[in-house]
Amino acid sequence: MIYTGVDLIEIERIGQVYERYGDRFLRRCFTEGEQKYARGRAPQLASRFAAKEAVMKALGTGVRGVAWTEVEVVRMHGRAPEIVLHRRAKTRAERMGITRIAVSLSHSREFAIASVVAEAD
Repeated sequence: MIYTGVDLIEIERIGQVYERYGDRFLRRCFTEGEQKYARGRAPQLASRFAAKEAVMKALGTGVRGVAWTEVEVVRMHGRAPEIVLHRRAKTRAERMGITRIAVSLSHSREFAIASVVAEAD
């Protein structure tokens, strides 16, 4: 079984939310690791935000069933980004039989996009 999710978001919109809410926005939506990686850069924040939404779509929960920080985009130096699930997101994926989630991130000057494919037994 395959589950998919995709999300497209305006980078400027994420930048404006960050400017307005600052650390409150970061703590609500991003893990410490994601915050360190992005260093407040709107394109990186936007692509990770889009990835979280795409994962939530693949899990079938929408933004109400899983907290933003329960979906984490991890990137090791020189490697492609990976999705790590925590708490309710992890439990939901396990119930669905999901064993792997592949993610692709991209951004232009205006938009960030994320696409995920979740593989299940």
